Amino acid sequence: MRLGKIFDYPRSNPLFTGVVAGVFLVVTLMAVALVHQDLGAVKMAALPEITAESELDTPMVMAPSDSAVDATLLYASYDVPLMIAPGDTLMALLTDVGADRAEAHRAITAMAEVYSPRKIKPGQDVLVTMRPGLLADGGTIQKLRIVASVTRDVEVRRGQDGAYVAEAIDRPLESRTMLASGTIRSSLYKAALNGGLSRQVLGDLIHIFSFDVDFQREIQPGDSFELMYESFVDENGKIVRSGDIKMASMTLRGDKRTYYRFKGGDGFYDYYNANGRSVRKTLLRTPIDGARISSRFGMRKHPILGYSKMHRGLDFAARTGTPVFAAGNGIVETAGRNGAYGKYVRIRHSGAYKTAYAHLSGYGPGIRKGRRVKQGQVIGYVGSTGRSTGPHLHYEVHKNGRRVNPLSIKLPSGRHLKNKELAAFEDHRRRLVSQFAALQGDTQLAIADESEQQ
Repeated sequence: MRLGKIFDYPRSNPLFTGVVAGVFLVVTLMAVALVHQDLGAVKMAALPEITAESELDTPMVMAPSDSAVDATLLYASYDVPLMIAPGDTLMALLTDVGADRAEAHRAITAMAEVYSPRKIKPGQDVLVTMRPGLLADGGTIQKLRIVASVTRDVEVRRGQDGAYVAEAIDRPLESRTMLASGTIRSSLYKAALNGGLSRQVLGDLIHIFSFDVDFQREIQPGDSFELMYESFVDENGKIVRSGDIKMASMTLRGDKRTYYRFKGGDGFYDYYNANGRSVRKTLLRTPIDGARISSRFGMRKHPILGYSKMHRGLDFAARTGTPVFAAGNGIVETAGRNGAYGKYVRIRHSGAYKTAYAHLSGYGPGIRKGRRVKQGQVIGYVGSTGRSTGPHLHYEVHKNGRRVNPLSIKLPSGRHLKNKELAAFEDHRRRLVSQFAALQGDTQLAIADESEQQ
């Protein structure tokens, strides 16, 4: 039967309907088969051929789990900076930051070989490197570092075997030469601090001139000072310690006095004037720093007895505990209570001189009868023992058994350089003067630069 003949049949004919449905089904199945074949080809082209050799050559990379990362961080070492507070002990500090007590004891025992734990004071910095312990165990101290002083650290390290080893580490300091100057308006103390001096350097300045200057009567407004001294700075440029004064001048009522530090042939340092004469006298006129004269030598109405009586010494008003210095080299003749004088020290010096110190609150280290002392050594502390109305030092100078006025007596001079020593001193003095002038010029230039910038 021809195809055209089929379509000539009426559409309601069952044969016509069956033929059309069959043709449609065949066409649909062929189309689905072609689409499926094309997709298969694409998938096969996208996938590389896998062989046994490629599987061996290509390792499988696994990403770390979150738990592994957390465990690494949990047991990592960490630093704990601390500062010693009043009442603290090193053991308590270490256990407070999680250290095992036995570990802390071993670390402290090792440290004691180079630095005693008893020397630890409030304000000291401590750095502890810790590693946490497992489960409920205490942590492990990996490293312990203590700032022992401005020039030294102490470090304790834990070795692979668990033992601790300590060592002292020197901190390098750089020496710098500094200048300071000031004009006195009300007091030397205020002028010195305003001029940038530390209390230590101010004390040294007073000691140098205390042989020559009565700081109670001779210092007047308008007087001035200038000095060149050594200081030490750490790696951060911070001044941590003051050194010796190399050269110092004071101008009092127009009279300028200058002294230079020099090491003599005997190996000892002293201060000399331009002629090579030592500033040092047999005795200090004022054996105490920063005190005012509250009562002078001579007749006065006694503050306790109530009648006029000769006062055969000088009284210096100062706080209880202020150090009192030996006025000169000598031997302690008496150290103990002495009636109205209270706690009392008397020193026998060379020649005809003795000095006495009364109303002390206590005695200096090792001060006792027969002990040799050096000029400037602490022999006691200001107090109010004996017949006294308040804390002060009563100071006497005895000459040939008679008490004399410490302010008016002419004291023997110190050493005078001669010959080769004097020539060496002259060379040294010229170098100091040149260094002072150079530093003074740098300072003036810096001030000029600042003023121009403003």
